[in-house]
Amino acid sequence: MCQTCQTPDAVHPVNRRSVLQVLAIAASGMAAGKAALAKPVKLPAPGPRDTCPVCGMFVAPYPYWVATVVWRDGKAVHFDGAKDFFKYLQDLKKYEPGRTTAEIQAMGVTDYYATGRIDAASAYFVIGSDVLGPMGHELVPHDTPADAKEFMADHNGKRILRFGEVTQAMLVGLDGGKF
Repeated sequence: MCQTCQTPDAVHPVNRRSVLQVLAIAASGMAAGKAALAKPVKLPAPGPRDTCPVCGMFVAPYPYWVATVVWRDGKAVHFDGAKDFFKYLQDLKKYEPGRTTAEIQAMGVTDYYATGRIDAASAYFVIGSDVLGPMGHELVPHDTPADAKEFMADHNGKRILRFGEVTQAMLVGLDGGKF
């Protein structure tokens, strides 16, 4: 139920899925010309005191899982994995009251194989693998479909997702070990 207009989320004009779809479209516009690769992005590294706003864990001890959102005003928010990154994006009202996705300047996730940060909106995410992140089951980011397919085969992954395909139900399923 929307707390502002008291309409059910399913019929509300701005539900979580539509927000992610808008983000994906906007990011693909920024990523024009990126065929199969998720380009590396320059993002600030988390400091030793930076904590994930979703789970409260320190982020710096997990450099192979870091995800980051940079706002236009320069504020950088770091996460200990793509799962919490998506939870944050899907509930900005809770984590960033007063902000909108239009204020996001850049988003990045850490590529599993290259361990560098890549554009989140262009990444390929494997769900349901036997590889666990700092918070358990994760969306494992890759920069190419070939890498995602290889990872999926090697680590019993269940599905490859694009940015706009990640749903709240999937995130809840990851937390419960059901994908």
